[in-house]
Amino acid sequence: MKKLISALWLISALGTGAAWAQPYTPNDAGVTNGHWHLNSRDVAANKHILLSMGGTAIGPGERVQFPGVQVILNQGPDAKPSTGGTVGTVVNHIGFTVPNVQEAVAKWKAAGVPFEPGAPGRLDQGWVTTTDGLKIEIQEDKNQKEPIRSKHVHFFLPEKSIPESQAWYGKVFGAKAGTLNNAPVADLPGVQLRFNKVAVAEGPTKGRVLDHIGFDVKDLKAFIAKAEAAGVKLDADGAYRTNDAGVGIAFITDPWGTRIELNERPKPQYLP
Repeated sequence: MKKLISALWLISALGTGAAWAQPYTPNDAGVTNGHWHLNSRDVAANKHILLSMGGTAIGPGERVQFPGVQVILNQGPDAKPSTGGTVGTVVNHIGFTVPNVQEAVAKWKAAGVPFEPGAPGRLDQGWVTTTDGLKIEIQEDKNQKEPIRSKHVHFFLPEKSIPESQAWYGKVFGAKAGTLNNAPVADLPGVQLRFNKVAVAEGPTKGRVLDHIGFDVKDLKAFIAKAEAAGVKLDADGAYRTNDAGVGIAFITDPWGTRIELNERPKPQYLP
């Protein structure tokens, strides 16, 4: 019975159609940002925070959609509670942008969203940390049309690993290397990968509140073949499979400990 429930959860959780909303148009490598998968201990509290920030509840399951990314709040009936927040892992935090931070924060605080200001004197940046320790950076983009949208995933890596990671995401996912405020970044549709220097390597994401990040790909079998030819190995528990809804699934982990889900969805619809 437990296996049957797990199978039914997986089918519903990875179904197609409007439940997945629309990611941004894939890049030349056929990749676009897909989802951030949480391992929440308190799904209701985390969901309240994300909805109050402007996300949209969608089904099946416990999901909140933002332009550019879907946040999945639990890992199914057999998942263990997370062993800690994002701080201390290779993905220190994720980020959203809003047109006006102070206006957004006023609404969020009224709804009980915990917010901490950023650097002294800055009114255009700050932090939300959920009850499970998911650290979220909020930044301002006055030209943004959406009330809120996904912006970045921030890796904390030893200095020598930063150019290696930037190049790896370029080779494997077609991320375009660049700089932001003199710091390296790598851009994918729907998300910017950012890099910060730390003295000691951080821990892996698996088992923490942000268990893994997810990318959608156009042709998963071809993607896997190309990645394996480049030396990338599928996780031991991440072999390619499809669920009853026809969604292709596989898992890899980058060389620095970020677990990554790969998905191919039948008949996807994309944002421009």
